[in-house]
Amino acid sequence: MPDKLGFGLMRLPRKGLTIDIEQTGKMVDIFLESGFTYFDTAFIYPGSEAAIKKALIDRHPRESFTIATKLMATGVPTAALAKKEFDTSLSRTGAGYFDYYLLHSIMGANYKTYERFKLWDFVREQKEKGLIKHYGFSFHAGPDLLDKLLTEHPDVDFVQLQINYADWEDPKVCSRANYEVATRHGKPVIVMEPVKGGKLADPIPEAKKIFSEVNPEASYASWAIRFVASLENVKVVLSGMSNIEQMQDNTTFMKNMEPLTPQEKSAIARVQALYRNRTEIPCTACHYCTEGCPMNIPIPEIFSLINSSDMSSYDEVTNGRGKAGDCIKCGQCERVCPQQIKITEELAKCAESL
Repeated sequence: MPDKLGFGLMRLPRKGLTIDIEQTGKMVDIFLESGFTYFDTAFIYPGSEAAIKKALIDRHPRESFTIATKLMATGVPTAALAKKEFDTSLSRTGAGYFDYYLLHSIMGANYKTYERFKLWDFVREQKEKGLIKHYGFSFHAGPDLLDKLLTEHPDVDFVQLQINYADWEDPKVCSRANYEVATRHGKPVIVMEPVKGGKLADPIPEAKKIFSEVNPEASYASWAIRFVASLENVKVVLSGMSNIEQMQDNTTFMKNMEPLTPQEKSAIARVQALYRNRTEIPCTACHYCTEGCPMNIPIPEIFSLINSSDMSSYDEVTNGRGKAGDCIKCGQCERVCPQQIKITEELAKCAESL
């Protein structure tokens, strides 16, 4: 496994509706120059695989970096179409092979699809051909299912889990419990959502006060990333950086990352207690839900307004798009939501509030 910091490519900078290749290229250069090598994209991330071809793969020697991408079977009607994603990803990226390849976003509602389509066997076959160096899966469910999958597929090289200090004891996300299952099976952990979709880069005011009292110079994102990077079995922490400033911050404190001190651990524990007492919609703004929404509802943006109790931007957020009350309850959003949010119910509540 490479160095601890990974560049998550889901939230790349944009220029209008398209990815800003020039800025992405500069971020790639800073990342590599800082000694980091791990880039994480996915078939389902709009424009990401093609962008990283231009910003990274066409510009740097193939041996100077490692790249991960993913196969998403949720909502795909046939095994053939699911398997075709692999060839499409190879073509889009021009990578030649993938250092890390994942079955994407496995959870209770979809894991049988991966079995029915025989995708575990498929990725093993690609590994035998040398087109995949290491294979694993990203996971959004509880420890019992994780234990089942790792028991049935002992040759998995790694597992990708949602871990952050706010979700560490959350009964739905199960960060700690899943981390312990993976560790018990001897599987290295790659962390996604360490900053919880950016929420922990701008935490609640009470948390900011606690962190600033301990270390006023440290960015709030650094607290979140160092929390997970300090876990012994975590090999890579993915940070979905969206601009050069975030890249500079992350690479600066991760170059010679120091594990949390006892005083810092105590501060984290106090902040965790604050988050346990909060009630909010646990959306991380991955936007999987919006890709197929027939009413074009900006679901993550609406949830963000509700969580922040800021209703003033509702008309701006929904301008030219669907409103919360336009939801027809088709359920496609809930089938792909990694956080397993009851989105149609939450939208109905939002419609009443807004």
